[in-house]
Amino acid sequence: MDKVVLFDKTFKPFIDNSTIESAIDRISDTINADFGKSTDDIPLVLCVLNGAIMFTGELLKRLSFPLEVCAIKLSSYSGTGSTGKILETLGLTSDVKGRRVLVCEDIVDTGNTMVALKKMLQDKGAADVRICTMLLKPDVFQDKMKLDYVGMEIPPKFIVGFGLDYDGLGRNLKDIYALSE
Repeated sequence: MDKVVLFDKTFKPFIDNSTIESAIDRISDTINADFGKSTDDIPLVLCVLNGAIMFTGELLKRLSFPLEVCAIKLSSYSGTGSTGKILETLGLTSDVKGRRVLVCEDIVDTGNTMVALKKMLQDKGAADVRICTMLLKPDVFQDKMKLDYVGMEIPPKFIVGFGLDYDGLGRNLKDIYALSE
């Protein structure tokens, strides 16, 4: 892993792909145990675009129960910082009424986006909403809700790669890189 330059910023190696894959293996085992028990319904896996595309894709390959996939696009970031406002830029593409929903997110920092999304899904009639995130920043997480599945905890660094971006670039990197100080 070498450093990466995106626009005006340099990023250094932070988490290699094998570590990411191991975390996905671990949480997929737990999700399979939790969701595979019931055959009464088909759960909905909700990918939060664009960041969670790679994570959701890898997770889906490991899930062994019947499921449906849909997407939603929310935005709260501009550059390297959160705006504090949650914008729905692509609406929910499936009906959630009466369904179990597994939300797949790339990273949770303050938790504001997940709180807003969970409330929206509950207001639309979801029977159960569970949150699955590849990464959690516990130092900035405001503990507003339970996160059901967490791949890894990381310090409050700005990162790119494996779906995460800096103004649109870096999502395609297989490893994760942290902003050089």
